[in-house]
This record gives sequence, C-alpha cells and structure tokens, in this order.
Amino acid sequence: MTQDRRLGDALGRLRGLCLALPEVTERLSHGEPTWFIRGKKTFVMFAGRHHDDRVAFWCAAPAQERDALVAQRPEQFFVPPYVGGRGWLGVYLDIAGIDWVELDEMVREAFRTVAPPKLAALLDSP
Repeated sequence: MTQDRRLGDALGRLRGLCLALPEVTERLSHGEPTWFIRGKKTFVMFAGRHHDDRVAFWCAAPAQERDALVAQRPEQFFVPPYVGGRGWLGVYLDIAGIDWVELDEMVREAFRTVAPPKLAALLDSP
C-alpha cells in the first residue's frame, strides 16, 4: 500500500469517528481537515505532514492525560505545536498497529472536553 493511500485511509477513518458525533461539521482550517462542534469550536485537527513529515491528528485533551500518554508512549503521542500549551494531544497515525478503538475514545474525550455539557452528555445516553 502506498504512503498516500495509507494517509487517505487514516484520514477516512478519523473523519468517520469525528462525524459520528452530534453536531460535528468538517471544514479546512490552515489547509487541513478540521472538525468543529456546532461549526465553532475545534476539537480535532488532521495533520497530514503539515508541520513535519509525519501523519497525525491533534485533539483536545486534559493536560494531565496528555502528559501521561506522551511520557508512556512517545512513539505514538506528542505535544503538538501551537495548541499543545492548551492541553492538546498529538497522535501519530503513520505507525504500525494503531488501535482505532483507543483512538475512538480519544476523539470522544476531545469532544467531551470542548462541547457544551448538555451536548457532551449525549455521548453517555443509551
């Protein structure tokens, strides 16, 4: 599989996770696909070799959780430029053995971190 195909597959899977959440829209921001809650608040940004030669996404995360993941698995997680100081987490998508179930939970946590409480509570409804 070519590198461009892997990039497209990763973007497609990430897009599916984000757009499955309530009131989420997608549009380009800084030249990359970005997902917004109610068209305003960013919670996930794709980073397809935008700042380096890596394919990743950046997502809102509690700072303590971000720091623990970066310390435990620096080959997969990092503090992204620009937004890292606000608690955001970077997740490499160009590594082998990606756990998409884990990434789905990270996307959901990013949504919960940014969404208004009533909207975030919809994720916990049956």
